[in-house]
This record gives sequence, structure tokens and C-alpha cells, in this order.
Amino acid sequence: MGGPHASDVPQPRAGGYGPPAQYEYGVPPSSSASLIPGAPLPGVPVQSDEHVSRETPGGVEDDPPLAMEALRAVQILNPSGEIIMPRPDHPRVICVANQKGGVGKTTTTVNLAVALALHGNRVLVVDLDPQGNASTGLNVPHHAGVPDVYDCLIDNVPLAEVAQPVEGIPNLFCVPATIDLAGAEIELVSVVARESRLARAIAGHPEKFDYVFIDCPPSLGLLTVNALCAAQEVLIPIQCEYYALEGLNQLINNINLVRQHLNPTLDVSTILLTMYDRRTRLADAVEQDVRNHFGAKVLNAVIPRNVRVSEAPSYGQSVMTYDPGSRGATSYFEAALEIAMRGVDTGGTA
Repeated sequence: MGGPHASDVPQPRAGGYGPPAQYEYGVPPSSSASLIPGAPLPGVPVQSDEHVSRETPGGVEDDPPLAMEALRAVQILNPSGEIIMPRPDHPRVICVANQKGGVGKTTTTVNLAVALALHGNRVLVVDLDPQGNASTGLNVPHHAGVPDVYDCLIDNVPLAEVAQPVEGIPNLFCVPATIDLAGAEIELVSVVARESRLARAIAGHPEKFDYVFIDCPPSLGLLTVNALCAAQEVLIPIQCEYYALEGLNQLINNINLVRQHLNPTLDVSTILLTMYDRRTRLADAVEQDVRNHFGAKVLNAVIPRNVRVSEAPSYGQSVMTYDPGSRGATSYFEAALEIAMRGVDTGGTA
């Protein structure tokens, strides 16, 4: 499957962003949430006022807000294990990449992994960022001296010896990153088959996972190239702000080069819009640009700006467990379900 070309990437509008086009029901149609019995529908009609945000709730709810929040929390935490997200026919290795920093790569990786693991999938998170934020978000030790992904890349330590189970989340494992990984870019330069070290490590793991998420650093260096060579799919989080589109050209170029020379099966399968601010028309305008250019690759679920999402890592948790009734948790749950459903509909690739 051919991916997008750099020339197809939307460019920031030279004349600035004007009033956004409004959805008929305030949000793009999404069927994912309705697949879960009793799940709150994201397409609740809103007032027709052109200034009403797409996230503004409308209509009269039968249940009080606290009851709705409690219902969402039970669905997300899934304590009974009754709600199962579809499992793919074969392992899906997804690289979460964007060389622009602060767009939500780590937050997206952690929360999608937790959402899928809580609903019946076996998930492995590979923290490939020397900052180790994904390890922090999953409360996995990653101080100096802890076996980490650096040992797998440089010393060929088996991934199974480095992966750690995530406390409180069944079926979720994490390969941590320590500060040692900061030197891996230089050390890999002279290594034979340096681009495929991570791919061989993942392939050599004795257990089979439904999903492997690789959290990339905010750069286009050898670590990111290793992730692109190891993955079948690329998930690109895009922040709903003006600068979000400027760096996509270079990222798409790199993905195309890796596809041509190193990994012909690589595909940009998913675009996720993050940090959507319902108070601004700018966010709606950026969303429209991205949807117009990437089409069906863009998830219907949109991640809003939500303080609970930002607070959760300071407690060593994902927002799914920190505040499962929050808007941030609900949005990531819907995104995870949509990714799982797309994978089933297309035979394993979203």
C-alpha cells in the first residue's frame, strides 16, 4: 500500500485561519463508542449556532452527569473483563512518530496501550525515547542501571529479559528507556545492520503480542529509523495548532525513504488529532485541513485538551486509570476502540 507523498501534506494557510466549517451534529460521525453497550454517544446534537464548539454537549441527558461519568469509568476500567476489544489476526507493530516535540506521542502511546490491555489485548510498549517518559507514565523503573532497550540495541540482550510487567494492568508490558539510550545514536553508526536492530529484537520475543507500540523520540535520527523499520504501521499524532503541519513534510519524506529502501510494508495507517481546544476556531480549521488531506486515515476520535491527561503521569498512571470518567480518558478509549475495529475490518492494518 502506497503512503502519502510529501507533496500531499497539508501546508499552513498563508492567509491565516478563518471561521471553521461546522459539523452537522457538532462532532464527526463515529460509530466506535456505540459498539459498547451503554456507551455515551459522541454525536449528540448541538445547537445550530455557528459559534457553538463541536465539543459543546447538547440536548437533555436522561441520566445526571455524575451517573454518566460513573458509567464511562466502569466501561473504561472494565473490572469484570466482559468488554473485549477485537483482537487482530496477527501482531500489529505500530510506531508512534512525529519529529515535532510536545504533540502527544508518549501520552498517546501510553493511553492507547492501557485501553487495549484493559479490554483483552496483550500489549507491549517499547520506550525508544531517552527521556523515558513512557516508562514514567506506566510506572516502570527506568533509573540508571535498569536493563533497558539500549541493551537490546547495542548488546543484543533479548527483549524478553528487559520487558517488565506494568503493575495493575494485566497483559501490558513495557521495555523501559534509561539515559543510556542517549548515546545509542552515536554507537549505532558503526554497527552492522544498524537500522534493523529493533526489528530483530521484537521478532525474537518468544511471546506473541496483539499490539506493539513504539514510542519514538522527537527527532528523525537512527532511533526513529529503527522504529520505522520494525513497524508495519505509523501512527502520527498531530497537535491542533498552526505549527502542526509544518514538520509533516520531512516526516512523510523519511517514511517514504524507509519504505523504498528498508521496509516496503510500512504504511501511515493512522492520524490522531490531539490537544483539541474547543474554545478556538483555529483548532477546527487545522482539523479540517488534516481531514481534507489524509481522509479516512484520520481517526474520528479527537483528543481534547484536558488537565487530567496532564496530571496523570505525575502519579505514575495513565489517564485511563487516574480519572477514567474524564473527557481525556473517554477520548483515548474511543480512539483505541476505533484502531481495534479498523484493524479487524482491514485484516490487521488500520
